[in-house]
Amino acid sequence: MQDDGGGSGSGADVVIVGSGVVGAACAEALTRRGARVLVLDRGPLAAGTTACGEGNLLVSNKAPGPGLALAQASLSRWPRLLAALREELGPGRAECEYEVKGGLVVATGEPEGAALCGFAAAQRAAGVDARELAPGEAAAYEPHLTPAVRAAVHYPQDAQLQPVLAATSLLAAVRARGGRIRTGVDVTGVETGRDGRAVGVRTSQGRIPCGAVVNACGPWAGEFAAAAGAPLPVVPRRGTVLVTAPLPHGTVRHKVYDAGYAETARSEDAALQVAAVVEATQAGTVLIGSSRQRCGFDGTLRAGVLGALARAAAQLFPVLGGVPVMRAYGGFRPYTPDHLPVVGEDPRHPGLWHATGHEGAGIGLAAATGELLAELWAGEPPHLDPEPFRVQRFGTARTTRTARFGRENGWH
Repeated sequence: MQDDGGGSGSGADVVIVGSGVVGAACAEALTRRGARVLVLDRGPLAAGTTACGEGNLLVSNKAPGPGLALAQASLSRWPRLLAALREELGPGRAECEYEVKGGLVVATGEPEGAALCGFAAAQRAAGVDARELAPGEAAAYEPHLTPAVRAAVHYPQDAQLQPVLAATSLLAAVRARGGRIRTGVDVTGVETGRDGRAVGVRTSQGRIPCGAVVNACGPWAGEFAAAAGAPLPVVPRRGTVLVTAPLPHGTVRHKVYDAGYAETARSEDAALQVAAVVEATQAGTVLIGSSRQRCGFDGTLRAGVLGALARAAAQLFPVLGGVPVMRAYGGFRPYTPDHLPVVGEDPRHPGLWHATGHEGAGIGLAAATGELLAELWAGEPPHLDPEPFRVQRFGTARTTRTARFGRENGWH
């Protein structure tokens, strides 16, 4: 899908840096509003964080607040967006393996079970369909689940899709509308006018003039923002996933995870944290996570992490104890200190926009993120309150602290 029209100097209304699912969703929403968009990526399409994701569209792990509101908006938007893409492109070019499989969160201890039920009650008050199950009822949802379960909550809204297919389908629509996509292009800086407004980008293939730049660089967004003179506290948080050999259909029916998973996702601890997350793909393989660790861009697969994931999964599903693991992979997720994404224009450099910081939820949050950014760019009333996601929450006066946070976590 590499662009074959226009040289390096060809301009655009908006240059989007990053072809992952968040950048692709921004590009789709902007081109739907008539913007001339150019998507640039230094690597292949959707080959970074998006390629290392499990494709989860979740509300089950979100506490009430702006993060849950964004997840609810995105979960509602994804099926409508995919239907529109199929109508526009044809089903063959917009098939993303979308499935509303539901989620099941379980606890094997009494204190954890009480906390899980309290969390679910708060979610229900915020509009989430969270159905508490008696301990014996969980087996009807997952026959191979450990009998040690003491509490369980079923989340029928949770869904899954194939993230690379989703990103490339969005980019196919961008291309069909006249947008351009170029890979193998390293964006080295943002050019600004005398008033500080972004007027172009510098790239490994020359200067490109534009009216706006979108930083959709995922875990590299902190580096990009710093190079643009607008530091952000976005740093990489590494995660690892195991992939089993294919199993009979129905061995694992939902996305199933331990009640401690939500706590590890919200944790500010940089050290390794592991919580069991198990789900099947349409191909029959089972994906096993999840780990979180802030270790810069160290991509080493470590035996201790792989073993911890395998043990946690086998405790939830004893049937997995004898199943071979075909491969393991890891990826970096864009972490922010308050666990909320950054979406909107940067007041330090008008015309520089950010769409990053989703950590491991970028696949699920992409549809609403792209729509929100495009609404703000076009001056339309936003479909949800943008204030919690604006860069201003970090305080422009805290630039020095922000830069120090970045240095301490592996970017410069």
